[in-house]
Amino acid sequence: MAEFNKDDYLNDLPDVDDVAAGAAASAAAGSADSTTGDAAKAKQPSQAQDSSASSSSSAEGAGSAAESKTAENETPAGASEASKDADAAKSGDDTLTPLGKAKKEAADYLEALQRERAEFINYRNRTQKEQERFRQHGIIDVLTALLPALDDIDRIREHSEMDDSFKAVAAKIDKAFEKFGVEKFGEKGEEFDPTKHEAILHKPDDAAEKDTVDTVVEAGYRIGDRVIRAARVVVASPKN
Repeated sequence: MAEFNKDDYLNDLPDVDDVAAGAAASAAAGSADSTTGDAAKAKQPSQAQDSSASSSSSAEGAGSAAESKTAENETPAGASEASKDADAAKSGDDTLTPLGKAKKEAADYLEALQRERAEFINYRNRTQKEQERFRQHGIIDVLTALLPALDDIDRIREHSEMDDSFKAVAAKIDKAFEKFGVEKFGEKGEEFDPTKHEAILHKPDDAAEKDTVDTVVEAGYRIGDRVIRAARVVVASPKN
């Protein structure tokens, strides 16, 4: 075993100042590392809060945009159905709602009813005109068949006296024809009208200033504006 030398041992020990400086440097380094770590730890929550706030803002913005877009696209239920029904009616599609189908069916029924009503009115008017025409034809047939007898009555009135009973019968016949709209025309002295008079003879007359009915041979008859038979007359014409 080697002998212990006190002087060599003391010389090998480090200097007290060097040890103190190293300790101070080590302490300063540890303090700096601790400060840096604390700052990093403090910074990490702040960054997390910023990131959370940013995410929350983005989420809120996206939600607001979605709500705004949804609000813009939303329409009232009635308006949506009415628009759908209108589009379906225009395109002839069978995608009408029950209410739209009911409205369309009601409109179709109304149109058909109006068309049938117009056709019925036209039919009624046409039928009334036909009935009136048939009625006039019947009256004309009866009047034409009785014309010879009516002419005889007129001649008897003009050339002889009629007893009361015969006058009563003749008056009844005249009233009966008046009831059916038959009008008798042709009087001596009236102006000659070729549309209702048939001149069987023209005779010159010094007193005549224009063609005038001088003698009624057979009276004329008409219904309304329709002449059944023109009056057959002798015309007095002015001399040239």
